[in-house]
Amino acid sequence: MAMHFIFSDEVVLLFDFWSVHSPAGVALSVLVILLLAVLYEGIKVGKARLLHQALTSLSISTSQQLIEETDQHSTSSDSPHVSRTRLRWFLCHFGQSLLHVAQVVIGYFMMLAVMSYNTWIFFGVVLGSGVGYYLAYPLLSMT
Repeated sequence: MAMHFIFSDEVVLLFDFWSVHSPAGVALSVLVILLLAVLYEGIKVGKARLLHQALTSLSISTSQQLIEETDQHSTSSDSPHVSRTRLRWFLCHFGQSLLHVAQVVIGYFMMLAVMSYNTWIFFGVVLGSGVGYYLAYPLLSMT
């Protein structure tokens, strides 16, 4: 295994069964890695949007809950109150945790792909990150 970047059409990526021995195989592998990098950037934006939506709905529901609690305390002080806000926050946090795990796994796969020291694969990761950023980050300003 080379310990420097090389241009080659033979590479083993991530697993033994992903062994490439032709220019067409390298092109397909670069495309897969590029799409993986785009997905990585999309997940980062998805996490940010999910957090923004959760915080927005949480602040609205918290203020409504305070108004309801004030009304309930003025009429009866012993009424039970089930907090839907905590459940919403838990579900949001759980969803963000799943997205984080997916992001970490994809990130390590991309790192291991780059560590194959194949220049074409490296270009796929870099180009995919750029394309993913270009496509995904305008979605953040739409919130």
